[in-house]
Amino acid sequence: MTRPPTAAQRHVIDAADPVTGRLRGTEAQLAALVKRGLAFRHPRPPHDHFLTPAGHRIRESEPEVAEAAPAAAPATTASTAGVFAARIGGEEATGTAPAARTREVHSAWQGLLELRRMTNPDGSVERPCGWERTHLVQAAALALEAAGHQPAGRDTEGYRVRATPQPEAVAVRDPDAEVLRACVETLERAGWQVSEHKEPRTGASYLLASPRRT
Repeated sequence: MTRPPTAAQRHVIDAADPVTGRLRGTEAQLAALVKRGLAFRHPRPPHDHFLTPAGHRIRESEPEVAEAAPAAAPATTASTAGVFAARIGGEEATGTAPAARTREVHSAWQGLLELRRMTNPDGSVERPCGWERTHLVQAAALALEAAGHQPAGRDTEGYRVRATPQPEAVAVRDPDAEVLRACVETLERAGWQVSEHKEPRTGASYLLASPRRT
């Protein structure tokens, strides 16, 4: 059985950028994470370190560390650290002021573009990267929110992004046909393949979106 990360390593993992997975820590800490396959050192300057898919899974899991953290200062987890999450629609409002939320979303989108540049083999920012393929709903929702689309609230209309049984595809719904068409344009500009479909029983339109590979 794989040994869980130490408390210090888990702290570095939990503190990674929520979108790009970029890490900050001492050279020894980062080297240890690379050795365990939880991080990689990017070959291009400035040679930053990023979480691997295994590292992302560790961060999203409940903490289980080899060295117990002091009782008075438990390890911070993603659920308690106020980690940024794109609005997928239908959830409670974030409680963040609109201007602050706009800044958060813009920063997250710029971070995602940087992750594309750093991790796509050709450095392209026009095509989704590996992180987006493993976080389809969040990635599509971030593209929509960053472009100014309004997510649905508990009692308000707007877009809703949901997982589907199809591999690498999410469903995007909005009761306003004009808004749904605008979502098509936004997602295509963000590097997604989009097709429009209708619900068999209701006839309501929805989109299927998948990240482009080329």
